[in-house]
Amino acid sequence: MHEARRVFDLMISRGSMVNVQSCSILINGYCKGKKLDKAYKIFKEMPRMELVPDTVTYTTLIDGLCKAGRLQEAEKLFSEMLGCGQLPNVQTYAVLLDGLCNNQQLSTAIELLKEMEANKVELNIVVYNLVIEGLCKAGKIEFARDLFCGLSSKGVQPNVRTYTIMIHGLCHHGLIIEAEKLLREMGGEGCSPDGWTYNTIIRGLLNNSETSWTMKLIQEMLERGFSADASTMELIVDLLSKDIVDPALLQLLKDSR
Repeated sequence: MHEARRVFDLMISRGSMVNVQSCSILINGYCKGKKLDKAYKIFKEMPRMELVPDTVTYTTLIDGLCKAGRLQEAEKLFSEMLGCGQLPNVQTYAVLLDGLCNNQQLSTAIELLKEMEANKVELNIVVYNLVIEGLCKAGKIEFARDLFCGLSSKGVQPNVRTYTIMIHGLCHHGLIIEAEKLLREMGGEGCSPDGWTYNTIIRGLLNNSETSWTMKLIQEMLERGFSADASTMELIVDLLSKDIVDPALLQLLKDSR
């Protein structure tokens, strides 16, 4: 980043054209390097260079602030963006929602989502996945379920990630029968479970001491061409060391390799 900034300053000193895109790229680099103050400095320098930050510039900096846990500054910048007449896109909303959910600001995230829906913002499944996952992590499984069940009425089709997020949330709350029901529904909706989905529900069953049930799902997973991931193997080994699960589980996975 030091070299990038040196070139940037050299371009300015020589009167070379520095545009909004080059500023956005530099801001993105500083954000990824967790150098938010330097990113902000570039942002603040733009008017002096007669450059107007665009949606990409704002979104990049908002994302960096959210990831750094600086939510108030991110929300302030978002308001500033609206005040300047720069329209946020789906990506802008997504990074802000992600930041709110990851920083336990669920009520603000829900308010923002409702505001987006009221303003007829064209939302995609990525946005809904962020909120559903945030609700599940916060223990608000009922709200997550309601949002999930209402997707079709909003004209949005859940994807594999949506189902897997819900399955994880249900398992975490001991609702394993409902979790497997959802797994079975996926195929009928033209959204077949993948390896991540199987590993998620298998870990959920193991954590709920459902060894025999787990054996059946592992067999099904293997028959579909998927394998246990590192997290699942680690959990099985851990549970075996505590004599909680049947040793045949590990043997079944070893034989499949």
